[in-house]
Amino acid sequence: MIYQNFEAYAEGVAPLRGMAGCAAAALRSLPPGIAQSALERAGAAICELIARAGLTHRRPAFAIDRVMVDGVPLAVREEVVDATPFGSLLHFAKPAPTAQPRVLVVAPMSGHFATLLRGTVETLLAEHEVFITDWHNARDVALDDGGFGFDDFIDHVIRFLDRIGPGAHIVAVCQPCVAVLAAVAVMAEDRHRATPHSMTLMAGPIDARINPTAVNRLATSRPLGWFERTLIDVVPPRHRGAWRRVYPGHAQLAAFMSMNIVRHIKAQLDLFCHLANGETEKAAAIRKFYDEYFAVMDLPAEFYLETVRAVFQEHALPRGRLAWRGHPVDTGAIRHTALLTVEGERDDICAVGQTAAAQELCFRLPRYLKRHHVQTGVGHYGVFNGQRWSRFIYPLLRDTIYAND
Repeated sequence: MIYQNFEAYAEGVAPLRGMAGCAAAALRSLPPGIAQSALERAGAAICELIARAGLTHRRPAFAIDRVMVDGVPLAVREEVVDATPFGSLLHFAKPAPTAQPRVLVVAPMSGHFATLLRGTVETLLAEHEVFITDWHNARDVALDDGGFGFDDFIDHVIRFLDRIGPGAHIVAVCQPCVAVLAAVAVMAEDRHRATPHSMTLMAGPIDARINPTAVNRLATSRPLGWFERTLIDVVPPRHRGAWRRVYPGHAQLAAFMSMNIVRHIKAQLDLFCHLANGETEKAAAIRKFYDEYFAVMDLPAEFYLETVRAVFQEHALPRGRLAWRGHPVDTGAIRHTALLTVEGERDDICAVGQTAAAQELCFRLPRYLKRHHVQTGVGHYGVFNGQRWSRFIYPLLRDTIYAND
């Protein structure tokens, strides 16, 4: 019922938001002599904030149309090369003059769409052939398509790597690091033809017992039944996935925002001030972030609950108790896939040490195939987006890939 009540509220305030948007546009379109007055700019800013106070459940566009390769602009075309009801393998195709290393970026299935990694993809594209896991909104997946659990996530990683073919590389960002490490271990043990040449794990909870954050403490403060009773709901009837049990996107967003509520309030106040002062470039940067941040997707209930249990409550992987399809996951089977782990010094979601734990879990991997990096001055999102990502972290990732291609 919470989901249906939320939708009823959203529909109720939609006309108000629409009118506020029209008012903001009207105030901005006034003749220059009037529109540039402080009062009119402030009025337009207030109206815009009201108009923007809502969520969307549709994936934004990646909008990556071209990329510079060796100083030459190349057109980029998105193509789906494989798909299941729950996710697509999206390829950013470009007419590169020479072959480039193939990289699968595994996006989180954690309430936001894969477009949250737009900056990551843009940086990689100049020197790599890039694929990404484009997860689908669970509320758009019909009940007849079955369920999706933690094992299914691992299945998708293996399937997509197989589709890309031998010799590829894999990059996991945040939540999927555990599943990706498990998938590579399974592939290595099976001597799978598409076992990746390198694996980069960025800001992921490989061992959430280390330096536990607020997220980790919440996960262990309640029994799994509490999460199921409190956070799981069913998709309302109007959607294709009607009656599917999900962890709703709006509930996830509320949880994310509550962790840094002061920062988000300040960002909205900053947006108002920039708009009121005519600082369009600064306002555009905040708009861009929240356009992405307020685009949310529902998670299949079984995947969410199994992740909470296995990753955050039982710590199954670092304790050697994780199984895939009933088969124990042996990280010691990884002997040839180079490993790079990356953490952010100020990460309050996945603290320093949690991702580095993968280094010890891959205990049969030679030391020369391992590397760990802690990036100073960045939080969680700074690990895969922004200036420090592109200036300091990306060169390490690129070197790892090219050295093992």
